[in-house]
Amino acid sequence: MKTEKMDHPNEGIKCMVNTCHYYMNGDHCSARKIEVEPRNAHNTKDTGCATFIPDTHA
Repeated sequence: MKTEKMDHPNEGIKCMVNTCHYYMNGDHCSARKIEVEPRNAHNTKDTGCATFIPDTHA
């Protein structure tokens, strides 16, 4: 899922994946919106951020 990258953090979203294109210092996410999947997950390990894009500068 490709989404707009903002120049400021998306408040309320904590992200510790510092290899993501949307990662900002302080464990913030700069994606305008995120998508978490799959629909029928049963626990945290079953979920994943579909918004993740590898950062080519990481």
